[in-house]
Amino acid sequence: MTADLPALTAEIDPRLLEILVCPLTHGPLDYDRAAGELISRQAKLAYPIRDGVPIMLPEEARALEG
Repeated sequence: MTADLPALTAEIDPRLLEILVCPLTHGPLDYDRAAGELISRQAKLAYPIRDGVPIMLPEEARALEG
């Protein structure tokens, strides 16, 4: 049943974080290690990281509240 839960130890290469941007806004992304997501505050989306690979597809992103 843990397949639906995010990997709590999702790691991503810091060099990759420097070059990744939101595909919708082209703005910066924040890394949420605990949730295993890359956060686009401008687009109000959270992109999942699966097996260390950021899934940068808007249709795969989770909408942020607020």
